[in-house]
Amino acid sequence: MTYDPTGHLLLTPVDREAPVRVQRLRQLGLGDRPDPAFDEFAHKLAEVTGAPYSMVNFIDENRQFFAGLHTPAGTHSGSDLPGAAGGDVSRFMARDHGYCPHVVVRRKALVLEDVCDYPRFAGNPVVDEIGIRSYLGAPLIDRTGIALGTICVVDTEPRPWGRAGLETIKSLAAELIEQIHRREDSRL
Repeated sequence: MTYDPTGHLLLTPVDREAPVRVQRLRQLGLGDRPDPAFDEFAHKLAEVTGAPYSMVNFIDENRQFFAGLHTPAGTHSGSDLPGAAGGDVSRFMARDHGYCPHVVVRRKALVLEDVCDYPRFAGNPVVDEIGIRSYLGAPLIDRTGIALGTICVVDTEPRPWGRAGLETIKSLAAELIEQIHRREDSRL
């Protein structure tokens, strides 16, 4: 676990790769606007996993951006995730909210069947503010070795994702990275 200079536990890991990631995202033209192809991919994630919410998420030094977003309402206007108090969360989320920054820094998929079972994750703001109870995510590691972001699915109820869910999310992450590579190749 990481501590800040005052001795407090940092719930979000230090991300030393962020500046290089931002350069790579700019080079690819990703991470700053919604993308219909990523919205479609997020919809596919939801269908395959049966999750009500899914995202294609790119992360910079300060925030996360959902370039692809699927919600139960099927809308993608930019403020689609209902807050526990009835508010909305936009396609942008602070870097210290949620679990995707952990996936990017660890460079490994993460399965949280019930976030409340994990003290490190149970205190995350998305639990109280949005009502997230389960998470399944995998990193998007491109051909240069940079973790660009994640794909993830979340639910407001605990979910038994299991090994099958882990293998599914990893396979879908590989599929999306291939799509990103084809996009890059076509621009060259």
